[in-house]
Amino acid sequence: MKTKPDLGFWKLWNLSFGFFGVQIAYALQSANVSRIFATLGADPHDLSYFWILPPLMGLIVQPIVGTASDRTWTRIGRRLPYLIIGAVVAVLVMCLLPNAGSFGLAVSSAIIIGLVALMLLDTSINMAMQPFKMLVGDMVNEKQKGLAYSIQSFLCNAGSIVGYVFPFLLTWLGFQNTAAAGVIPETVVFSFYAGAAILLGCVIYTLCKVKEWPPALYQEYNGGAETPKEGEKTKRPGLLKLLVNAPSTFWTVGIVQFFCWFAFLFMWTYTNGTIAKNAFDCPETTTILSIEQLGQRGNVEESYSAKFILDADSNLVVAHGKAIAAGITLSDGTFVPATSVKSVTTQTDSVTAGSGPMAVTFPLRGIPMTSDIISDSRIASVDGSEKYTFGTPIESRGTLLIVNGNDTITADSFTITDRMSMMHGATHLILADIYTHDPATGKLFVDGSREVTLPDPNNARFHTSVVLNTESPQYNDAGNWVGILFAIQAIGSVLWAVVLPMFRSRKFSYSLSLLLGAVGFISAGYLTNQYLLFVSFALIGCAWAAMLAWPFTILTNSLREGNIGAYLGLFNCSICVPQIVGALLGGWILSMIGAPDQLAPQYMMMVIAGCSLILGAVSVIFIREYSPAAEKTA
Repeated sequence: MKTKPDLGFWKLWNLSFGFFGVQIAYALQSANVSRIFATLGADPHDLSYFWILPPLMGLIVQPIVGTASDRTWTRIGRRLPYLIIGAVVAVLVMCLLPNAGSFGLAVSSAIIIGLVALMLLDTSINMAMQPFKMLVGDMVNEKQKGLAYSIQSFLCNAGSIVGYVFPFLLTWLGFQNTAAAGVIPETVVFSFYAGAAILLGCVIYTLCKVKEWPPALYQEYNGGAETPKEGEKTKRPGLLKLLVNAPSTFWTVGIVQFFCWFAFLFMWTYTNGTIAKNAFDCPETTTILSIEQLGQRGNVEESYSAKFILDADSNLVVAHGKAIAAGITLSDGTFVPATSVKSVTTQTDSVTAGSGPMAVTFPLRGIPMTSDIISDSRIASVDGSEKYTFGTPIESRGTLLIVNGNDTITADSFTITDRMSMMHGATHLILADIYTHDPATGKLFVDGSREVTLPDPNNARFHTSVVLNTESPQYNDAGNWVGILFAIQAIGSVLWAVVLPMFRSRKFSYSLSLLLGAVGFISAGYLTNQYLLFVSFALIGCAWAAMLAWPFTILTNSLREGNIGAYLGLFNCSICVPQIVGALLGGWILSMIGAPDQLAPQYMMMVIAGCSLILGAVSVIFIREYSPAAEKTA
């Protein structure tokens, strides 16, 4: 078997340049998927479940692509055809995913479209990403693999930076960073469009600059079983047999990978919520999950849930998880329907400061001060403000309630009263998934509905979930800032990737990097200053750099014969499996550490991610590296 020749820097660069475009797509997905699904209406406890699809598809696709490409020979090569297919699908889906909420569909339908688009996007990204890793294994000698993967790491992080800052940059350029309920902001939509265009350009560049070795030359440099000529087939060992015969390095590095990718799955899932609450003080809003009928002992006998709940007269009780106000109950018990309340105006002639002989009275000249407590028959908290809540008395102090634009009612206090509390006796409800309102006739059309009976409304309650208001400027500003923080992580990774080869021991630098990342994760869960978070994510970048560089370097140096593609495909399971486990456990863990009637403590998931990286750093001890002369402990 011939020794592979040294390649010039630019040839090594060209082998991995397409990774730049692929990583832009991956960065946009990583930084915005939780934001997209939260905007579409997903509960924070369910966010991790949406992240099951990406690693699951990678688990299926990567080994298939790796094994199939080992057996593929075409005029343009064995790896590049899969790059073309993956990139084309990725470009198309990147134009679909951010528009999932723009088709006027119900929340459930929009989320389903988003899930299908996410599945296709991650599948295509995996298909496009795998060939670049395999090209290095195919065409780069052992001496240069460290440099080759470092270049790949640099391009990977450079692409990440571009993808992460797109929404922030587009906001600065004047694109809208907020949108209607359930609709993704322009900054995110056009970021995906730009990423798709760059990915397409990078793939074209790779096809022009990279020429794979023909079958005979490949076999001379890589050895193994006789390599087939074009159109021929050869018998290859199955994936199960390859796993049984895998070197110990395959498994020990895989253990470290498990803890690392478990941690980063939590980062991608919960950073948006953590930063929005801690650093941007995002307002909360209460989402109604169902109306619960209670028994005599306070236990839940029946739960009635739907996106829209109407009474028998087709008056909305709950719309998109928000209660619709029935009206105002005055201090004397008088009830004023919300449809009759046009505005609430506080009119004060003067205000007094101080007390006793030092008191000073300032005339206000009768200037009215208007408070939109009720607007369009809804309580203000429906639109995200928690200033007023159902059942809480509000001191009026001279408030004038203007009813029907003419009459006024003066009251010392009043209470916002929800429609359910106005129901008496057995009440019929309509549970609906979709409704449309004809503005011309005011007629309400209900689809996918069923009718139920609420036996005793006086002994019922709303089952609610407190979530962040995804329509608020704070939430969307935080979403952009998460992109900046991820870019800082990428920059830190690029800089640390330069330092990594300077360490004499790969294992020491690997473990140290993961410990630095653990500090970054834990601190990110508690810091409230948006700029101090730069330090946290720079440290997380250290872990990311080591995760990109060392596992594949250590593994490929331990592989022999002609099954590098298959082994790299199988090794991708060490990336996918921990993410699947994290996605399955994320919602359960969040429920265990939080209270049902409080905002989900997403910041604690960042702390748990840091603890996972500490376990990964300890696991590095068990890795045994391979050298051509003999196996030795690094």
